[in-house]
Amino acid sequence: MHRRERCHADTASHRVSRIDRAPIVFSCLGHLYVHFCTAFYFVIVLALERDWGRPFHELIELWTLGSLLVGLAALPAGLLGDRIGSARMMAVFFVGMGAGSGAASLSSSTESMMVSLAAIGLFASIYHPVGIPWLVRHARTRPGKSLGVNGIFGSAGSALAGIVSGSLVDLAGWRVAFLVPGLVCVATGALLFTFLATGRIRDERPAPRTDSLEPSADGRRVVGILLVTMFLAGLVFHATQTSLPKLFEQRHGGLVEEGAFGIGLLVALVYGAAGVMQIMGGHLADRYPLKPVYLGAILLQVPLLWVAASISGLPLVVVATLMVMANAGALPAENMLLARHTPERRHGLFFGVKFVMTFGAAPLAVALVSAVSGRTGELHWLYVLLSSFALAAFVIAAFLPSSRRAPLTEPLLVPTIKETTQT
Repeated sequence: MHRRERCHADTASHRVSRIDRAPIVFSCLGHLYVHFCTAFYFVIVLALERDWGRPFHELIELWTLGSLLVGLAALPAGLLGDRIGSARMMAVFFVGMGAGSGAASLSSSTESMMVSLAAIGLFASIYHPVGIPWLVRHARTRPGKSLGVNGIFGSAGSALAGIVSGSLVDLAGWRVAFLVPGLVCVATGALLFTFLATGRIRDERPAPRTDSLEPSADGRRVVGILLVTMFLAGLVFHATQTSLPKLFEQRHGGLVEEGAFGIGLLVALVYGAAGVMQIMGGHLADRYPLKPVYLGAILLQVPLLWVAASISGLPLVVVATLMVMANAGALPAENMLLARHTPERRHGLFFGVKFVMTFGAAPLAVALVSAVSGRTGELHWLYVLLSSFALAAFVIAAFLPSSRRAPLTEPLLVPTIKETTQT
């Protein structure tokens, strides 16, 4: 009798484990798709320059509204995720972003393209404040490793945006480069709806915990510092992502043949390597105090961005890879710092605020790239400015309180008195 009960318990445990893995898979796919669909235009725009006969700085501005919505809509998206459930919001994210991409493939004017890109940005805003907390609720142990793996999917999305979009543009044109990712997103959303309807994923809100605290004064200090550093880091990330295809087009030094595929391949190499760094960043965040891990990743970007302003050819590709790796390596520690110092039941809110700041920097980054490119035709001063932004982020982040590393088995999402006390 006891053996039968134990067998049933093991079966139920296995079923729960299997159900718990499904949100992690969809969250990782969502991270891939959101970075793909918010980066593919930077390669597609190179084809639009030729097809529509418009200059780069004018066409890149069409993404300004979309990038603004990615940030501004993150907060209401996080609040909706807390209220109606993460899985439902993620299904809306997949379908809506895919529909926006499909609409972009039908665009015949700059106005219709801007509206379609805005739709992509609006639905893309759902992922980070909803998908990241959804992931960590199902990955309580070794959170840094889980966030690092998830980060690989995000970096893979940025990498594939270059090579897949470049290939589709060269093989079938820019409209197909919008259409194919849109169809994949919609199909994934339909699959998630099916999982919800059949009960394979249960959209349950996190239950209140007696040990889940309101942010302490120290926690509020951490959040305040992080908001500023995350804005500056977001500015560096988005300006780099927006400008890198154009920078490679101008300075590849014969490494690749002319055309969207060659430039996309270089971008893919850079962001593919960055994905590996997120695993290392997560590994370090699990085992060492978060502050030095975070500071070190930010500091590395300062000289790399400065050097990237002036070099070309293979050295540029190597330096660009290192600077994007450093940017990506900071993310697991950053997310863990934010989650550790905020109450679990408000994670949708706080992660929404985070991505209002980080993605709110995107339209400023796009405008900055457009202004520098339009004024000089080159991008040297852009990377000099980005180096100074990274230095400012390092100085501000240095005021984060020092704290011990948490045990590897301690849940990420439950702040404790020990975690919020400066040591």
